Amino acid sequence: MVFGGGDGDGTGCALSGRDAAMDAALGALYDGGGAGGAGGSRKASGARSAGLGGSAPHVARWLGDIRMYFPGSVVQVMQRDAIERLGLSALLLEPEMLEAVEPDVHLVGTLLSLNKAMPDTTKETARAVVRKVVEQLEERLAARTRATLTGALDRSARTSRPRHHDIDWNRTIRANLKNYLPEHGTVVPERLIGYGRAAQSVKKEVILCIDQSGSMAASVVYASVFGAVLASMRSIATRLVVFDTSVVDLTDQLDDPVDVLFGTQLGGGTDINRALAHCQSKITRPADTVVVLISDLYEGGIRNEMLGRVAAMKAAGVEFVTLLALSDEGAPAYDREHAAALAALGAPAFACTPDLFPEVMAAALEKRPLPVS
Repeated sequence: MVFGGGDGDGTGCALSGRDAAMDAALGALYDGGGAGGAGGSRKASGARSAGLGGSAPHVARWLGDIRMYFPGSVVQVMQRDAIERLGLSALLLEPEMLEAVEPDVHLVGTLLSLNKAMPDTTKETARAVVRKVVEQLEERLAARTRATLTGALDRSARTSRPRHHDIDWNRTIRANLKNYLPEHGTVVPERLIGYGRAAQSVKKEVILCIDQSGSMAASVVYASVFGAVLASMRSIATRLVVFDTSVVDLTDQLDDPVDVLFGTQLGGGTDINRALAHCQSKITRPADTVVVLISDLYEGGIRNEMLGRVAAMKAAGVEFVTLLALSDEGAPAYDREHAAALAALGAPAFACTPDLFPEVMAAALEKRPLPVS
């Protein structure tokens, strides 16, 4: 199928009906005349107009059109292109447009960056859009994360001298099958496997330290969702800290990731050293603590102090994980010098997809090599 229309498309065919409507929706976004985000464009023939205009109702109608004609994955790409190519950020502040939009992680990032400028009439609609995305992410990620981390915690807490009520009989029997006595029809266990009496208490502490500079928008969304999932596990004490040049501790809002997200302020500078100082002050059990720094490492603070804090935490027994991004966006831009310095301290920095994050956390909790891709 060829879209385009007009004398210059080279096909000699005119579009009509649904094809013409699809072409008009594409032209409104991608025709050269509409790229400035102004009032649209019109070809010399006058046969077809393009551009999304300057009003939210016009944009909302266009959003309805593309959802009718294109699959969801294409709609999300077109929405992102519209925001970037046509300067539509201001129109995201209009409730009627938000109600028409197809929510995704990138749209949430845009809404968060506009949070402080959002009028009261739009905020509830924006929260509904963000909540829809958060619920979709939780449905996709939560169960697998809990299962993976519960297994890691169980393995890390396993003991060969359990009390009677804490014996894991299935594993104990498997480990002692060689001691089966057929004449008695039983297994004589030489080695017991089980868990300590504190199985339901906090076993590990996790601190998520998230860079909220504008380039980290998708990572902030995913990290907030994972933070809420971790906080729901009784055996993990979770703290969530966001930072730019200041530091905000959002741990008390972890029961609702939407509250966490609206507590962030995307944009601004970066002071990793200050954020790590706050995290370091909250560590009470270094050997049982995992610190996850999510940042592109473009440090605006004191570099040597930042590296010194990481070295001190690792020397105390903290597991330190550096994620350059937590998203599906591909290879991120990052400060290679700082990444190399962290790697030299035994804290390799790497990008991580949301689907890989549970395995990364499981490895950190068990103090085994990270699945660095």
